[in-house]
Amino acid sequence: MSATAQQLCEFIDASPSPFHAVATAADRLRAAGFTELSESDPWPGAGDFFAVRAGSLIAWRGGADTTAPFRIVGAHTDSPNLRVKQHPDRFVSGWQVVALQPYGGAWLNSWLDRDLGISGRLSVRDGNTVRHILVRVDDPVLRVPQLAIHLAEDRKAVELNPQRHVNAVWGVGSGSRSFLASVAERAGVDADAVLGFDLMTHDLTPSRLAGVDNELVSAPRLDNQATCYAGLAAFLAAGADTRVVPVLVLFDHEEVGSQSDHGAQSDLLLTVLERITLAAGGGREDFLRRLATSMVASGDMAHATHPNYPDRHEPGHLIEVNGGPVLKVQPNLRYATDGRTAAAFALACEQAGVPLQRYEHRADLPCGSTVGPMTAARTGIPTVDVGAAQLAMHSAREVMGAADVAAYSAALAAFLSPA
Repeated sequence: MSATAQQLCEFIDASPSPFHAVATAADRLRAAGFTELSESDPWPGAGDFFAVRAGSLIAWRGGADTTAPFRIVGAHTDSPNLRVKQHPDRFVSGWQVVALQPYGGAWLNSWLDRDLGISGRLSVRDGNTVRHILVRVDDPVLRVPQLAIHLAEDRKAVELNPQRHVNAVWGVGSGSRSFLASVAERAGVDADAVLGFDLMTHDLTPSRLAGVDNELVSAPRLDNQATCYAGLAAFLAAGADTRVVPVLVLFDHEEVGSQSDHGAQSDLLLTVLERITLAAGGGREDFLRRLATSMVASGDMAHATHPNYPDRHEPGHLIEVNGGPVLKVQPNLRYATDGRTAAAFALACEQAGVPLQRYEHRADLPCGSTVGPMTAARTGIPTVDVGAAQLAMHSAREVMGAADVAAYSAALAAFLSPA
């Protein structure tokens, strides 16, 4: 499976929520011959399999040799956005308003004055059980309007309050229309059957190639669906390798700390790795021994040096789009990279024939983190943090280099199947 910028755009446009990202990845795995397993069923031995837990997915291939180390690429499916509150309907000054709140570190100004759709999941009554259905509304039903400059106290800036200033208009008048009922109708279900929901907004502007000679990718959710796509492409390109067991894990909830039943702080990865060992006839001792020889590449996006704010970056660490994958190092362990794992990824880049860039964050600015440190601590597996360079991280719309898509995927494929 080739990794191209246009294919990345298609992946992102098919995946407006973490649940859709998992469904998109699952469809591509099935097309490649993978079989979905339920965590509640007994598992077979070696083969090409994947499992889904809500907005997270884990896939692996092989596994017959219970001594073979795991080579794991990790990413996350969630992105900062605006999410629907449990009682969303408001009537304010003649407007019908939907109450929203930020998820993760959303750069709030970037969500203003955009045509927004709704996506996510509805949990609905089905007899005596509950079923979960994907929902996606690609009509411009919501819009968070900017304050007119003439009404601002300071015409240079408006400080947004996340409680008061990110609610969306969706109609006029003081009628009794229910937003949730409207979403349910579009999903083809009875509103009275909806027992729970996970709904969020998404920007309706399609992803596209941009810049001179289409050198850039302009898209929402590059952080971190670019890694979900590149990791999936790498996983499929790596193929079966009897020396290692390639694994792809896509976690939800990284943007809010990963503390959920299917985030990186959960037992998802560790449990699946042990079950792979047990299903192949190995025991606990085999599982623990193979962890010691395994390795994780935690993939998340990296900050390209910003041309308008070069002073916000560490001197001597120029990071360029279309300059190749980025090795991320932070001595206070906001990234999990150390010398051992840095060397392993450097070798993977050499094997793939792509350049490697090395990133450090300014010491006087707070540094973000990834699934890497928590995965390393949770599993005890040495971990390297890597990414692809981008601008406007956590904006409603971000930008990266088009050539970096293939380079990033090639490096991850080499990591999954080392020479």
